[in-house]
Amino acid sequence: MNYSNIINELGEERENYFNAVSPPIIQTSNFAFKKVADLAMGLDDEMSSYLYSRGLNPTVEILRKKMAALDGAEDSLIFNSGASAIFASILANVKSGDHVVSVRSPYTWAQRMFDVILPRFNVTTTYINGTKLENWERATRSGTTLYYLESPNSWDFALQDIQAVASLARAKNITTIIDNSYCTPLHQTPIKMGIDLSLQTATKYIGGHSDVLGGVLSGTRVMIKKIFDSEFLNTGSGIQPFNAWLLIRGLRTLPARLERITRTTLEVISFLKQHPKVE
Repeated sequence: MNYSNIINELGEERENYFNAVSPPIIQTSNFAFKKVADLAMGLDDEMSSYLYSRGLNPTVEILRKKMAALDGAEDSLIFNSGASAIFASILANVKSGDHVVSVRSPYTWAQRMFDVILPRFNVTTTYINGTKLENWERATRSGTTLYYLESPNSWDFALQDIQAVASLARAKNITTIIDNSYCTPLHQTPIKMGIDLSLQTATKYIGGHSDVLGGVLSGTRVMIKKIFDSEFLNTGSGIQPFNAWLLIRGLRTLPARLERITRTTLEVISFLKQHPKVE
């Protein structure tokens, strides 16, 4: 399925809502059941049916399907911010006594997670220059359970050899998480390179209009279910239906916006390189 089909068609069962081209906003807190047994099943497993919009919601489901497909992943979760996606993905994959290896100078709220929150639970982090594979291996300990990548890095745009780091992690039974915000799934799909969890802030490129916050986390169905049942539901960090609808709208123009951004960025760089007052 190509990008256009995913962005404009996937998950949009228009025959269920009057053949409207734009999907509906299902602005409800909870859902009705005709049978007590069905309600009981929903209470037992909130990912099995629509029960409460803190978990699943039809508008959000459309966006989930699109983002999982764009990421080349089995499933995804949509959060109310990129910071929430970072928090849930990391917390789900560490326990007391574990060790994390992360690229140095990660995004602010990832670093806050590593420096402030995780130490409360006896989880330590080693920061490295992630551009060299040997640094990942050298920093790995017997208790290392997580590699955290950002490629390009949030502050200095440093790149990692994603496939090589993922391969090293698999050999050592270490979970990998990457922040893919800069590239978006249109320019880079880390899941296909062997990364376990790919996240991004949806606020920047997916939304694209500076009017909505969001975060996306994609991975295997098993991993996503694990996070949904615990960190996602327990922190109440799911996105609201209207915000999900704004992100669906933003997706419609993502390819055009990225093409324009790529072209004008090169023009800005060329201008700055030639400017006499810029070193």
